[in-house]
Amino acid sequence: MKNLHSSFILLMILIPAFLFSPVFSQHQGYFNVLDYGARNDGVTKNTLAIEETIAAAAANGGGTVFFPAGKYLTGPIHLKSNITLYIDAGAVIVFSQNFNDYLPMVRSRYEGVEVINFSAPVYGYRLENIAIRGRGQIDGNGAAWWDFFYKYGEIKPVDYTDDIKLWQKKFIENNRNTQSWGYWVEKAGNSPAPFLRPSLIQTVDCKNVLIEGISIKNPPMWTIHPIYSENVTVEGISIHNPAESPNTDGINPDACKYVHISNCHISVGDDCITIKSGRDEDGRRVGRACENITITNCTMLDGHGGVVIGSEMSGDVRKVTISNCVFDGTERGIRIKSMRGRGGVVEEIRVSNIVMKNIKLEAIKLNMFYHPTPYEPVSERTPGFRNIHFSDITVTQSQQAGFILGLEEFPIENITFNNININAKTGFTIKDAKNIEFHNVQINVEQGPGLHAEKTENLEISGFKTLYPLADTTFIDVNNVQNLQLYNCFPLAGTNPFIKISGKSSQNIVIQNNNFRNINNPVLVGQDVPEDVVVQD
Repeated sequence: MKNLHSSFILLMILIPAFLFSPVFSQHQGYFNVLDYGARNDGVTKNTLAIEETIAAAAANGGGTVFFPAGKYLTGPIHLKSNITLYIDAGAVIVFSQNFNDYLPMVRSRYEGVEVINFSAPVYGYRLENIAIRGRGQIDGNGAAWWDFFYKYGEIKPVDYTDDIKLWQKKFIENNRNTQSWGYWVEKAGNSPAPFLRPSLIQTVDCKNVLIEGISIKNPPMWTIHPIYSENVTVEGISIHNPAESPNTDGINPDACKYVHISNCHISVGDDCITIKSGRDEDGRRVGRACENITITNCTMLDGHGGVVIGSEMSGDVRKVTISNCVFDGTERGIRIKSMRGRGGVVEEIRVSNIVMKNIKLEAIKLNMFYHPTPYEPVSERTPGFRNIHFSDITVTQSQQAGFILGLEEFPIENITFNNININAKTGFTIKDAKNIEFHNVQINVEQGPGLHAEKTENLEISGFKTLYPLADTTFIDVNNVQNLQLYNCFPLAGTNPFIKISGKSSQNIVIQNNNFRNINNPVLVGQDVPEDVVVQD
């Protein structure tokens, strides 16, 4: 009996030792980086050890590369198919600030133009079934990249270091014979080659990508940047980049399909989430849309925009839903931007169940004049926005409720707003648009009209109101609007006039089935409006 008891105790000691041994872990598909020479002291550079761990897992047909608690300094991590990086709680991967570590250059895309550039710190090219998971952290250590980005244009050729000359040489060798070379020459300015920072996590032409649970900070440029990738899921992560850090967008799917972003918390130095599909001629040449995108249950704090589409959208963006999100403190809430020369179409977008607060500029902005450009005839260079729908949105403390600006040669079209409640300093402005609808929309402003529309066709307004009418201030101001229907409105006392109509190009204004009992002068028609244009009961 005594021998049996001793054997049991020995067995209990040996089983855990076996289970957590390197042999058993590898057999189960777990590959601990410490077993391959990595050191979690925050000082030793672990690039080769991590590379060997990934190679061992790949040779096994795939598996999980495991980072126990500790701090791991490393150069770029290049993934392989069927590999999961698991960053355990308490583990921090910190990337080197030596730019030479990110050579050789790799295939990438920079602001919508294909390029061969510095490797992303975490990079995958033409892979399948890859994941980055855990409760640990990735630190891009981006301050060195930001500082050099600011300095680069001021460095005179006579002062170029050997490193700068090397980076320029490699960039020219890799890109000189590409179709986008002319663009890079222009961008370089007085330098032989531009200095382009890499994104932190970048997958190019990959399938089945998962990023889950981790926290991320301090990217060289964009934080998560999947390119030409399919079935990308970003779930339950947090991104914290300094508010002043340049171009440190959070999550930027670029010409991807089937992207799912959910339960994320994002506070960054640029846009929180941006959907892109290529810039100008190069984007149209590639011709790959960003489509079938869902964004839900996310919170956004600092950032230029909560969710943004463009301006690089030359390959089209379509079939996007944005729902159940909170934007608190971003410069803008929803922003869609483009300009002449981009081409491409943004369409089939739905935004619903959104709460915004402390929005520094516009809560909603659709702008086709991202950079002012002269008129040109409609061509492949002409962008389009259409079929975009907003519903169930609450906004407090915004500078402006909304802004819609199309092109005179190609107006924004088919935009609807349903069940919207906005408190802002100023209201909605619309110009060069058609097929615009407002239903059950409440806008409380501090100054000016709640809605100003100019050069707009087919404008339908119902249930449009304010709880705080401004004395002697028109609530709806339309100029040169054609085909306006205004109905089912019940303005409060003091809303005088409720609507003002002006412009000699105004046509077919129908005002019916409203309750104007509380106001004495609900409709004001300008002298420049042709006779019989306004019909009212």
